[in-house]
Parts: sequence; C-alpha cells; structure tokens
Amino acid sequence: MSALTLCCLLRAVPGQEAGLHRYEDAVLVLVADHGGTVLQRAVGDGGDGQPHEVQILRFPDATALDGYVADPRRVRMADERDRVVARTDVFPVDLRT
Repeated sequence: MSALTLCCLLRAVPGQEAGLHRYEDAVLVLVADHGGTVLQRAVGDGGDGQPHEVQILRFPDATALDGYVADPRRVRMADERDRVVARTDVFPVDLRT
C-alpha cells in the first residue's frame, strides 16, 4: 500500500465563509486519528470563483482515508458541512519542490 496525498479545494456557501473555516477546524482534527496529516491549509477570499480554502492532506493508504471519511464523529457533522460548504473538489497529487 502506498501513501495518498490529496488536494482539497473548498468553496463556501455565500455568507458562510467563517462557518466553512470553523467546520474545517473541527473536522481536520480527526485526520490524525486515522494516521493522516494535514500538510497545509491555505485560506483565500474566494474571489472570482476561487476556493475559500485549499488543503493538502496525506494518508498512509486508502484504508486510512476510508476510515476518516466514515468516522462517526465526522458523519455527525454532515449537516453543518452541508450548511456551510457549497463545493469540495478532492484529487490526488504528487508534491514536488
């Protein structure tokens, strides 16, 4: 099994930018419980259709990612997520320097 590095682009429901960041503050704490790491979080203003937040996450393997996605604590936050997050795009990346 190989590590997964993911890029997540998040766009807030209009007027819910602060709520998106609060939700992400809460849910990203769970990543470590599944062996993952939040490598980077970048916050933008969402202007011109750009994301409000960009995250780079690493998980040891797909099983760890699946565990994070299915974590009951994360699932319980789904209503809040739906209220504040308009769109999420997640895709695998290779980091280069």
